[in-house]
Amino acid sequence: MKLHRLTLLSLMVGSVGCDQATKQLAIGHLKEGPTTSYLGDLFRLTYAENSGAFLGLGGQLPSGVRTFIFVGLVSVMLAMMAWMLRRPESAARTMGVPARAAGAAAVALTLVLAGGVGNLIDRVAYGGVVVDFLNLGIGGLRTGIFNVADLQIVAGIVMLAWLSLRHREAATSG
Repeated sequence: MKLHRLTLLSLMVGSVGCDQATKQLAIGHLKEGPTTSYLGDLFRLTYAENSGAFLGLGGQLPSGVRTFIFVGLVSVMLAMMAWMLRRPESAARTMGVPARAAGAAAVALTLVLAGGVGNLIDRVAYGGVVVDFLNLGIGGLRTGIFNVADLQIVAGIVMLAWLSLRHREAATSG
């Protein structure tokens, strides 16, 4: 089990490190510069500071309320996720995933945790904002501006949903 925890810790540290390194690059190279476009405008690098959550949700709330939600409540949720990772089989069952897939569920939960920690670091370090710099799209159909931590969170959630759906399909067919 120690190797398992070491693997998750390595994933966590590497994921948070990658997120923070890319944000430092964005601050250093994109903050004062124009948006740059690649692959026929499929991919854009543009600097943004997000005071809200996903797509700026909650960004217009008063500063104290944003701090309470995006630092206080998020810290509690992240601590709960970290606590759940102490027992991956139990965490997997809580998330609707069979114990045999506990390792995959732990990796998914670690990605969500790492992304949350990366964005929490920004909020504390940069006065309540998160550094965003990535944008994808074709023509007028574009994503919001996001960062590597957001990708980690989405990847973890998609993995958990897939594991849960797979478990439900196996339970109903078997």
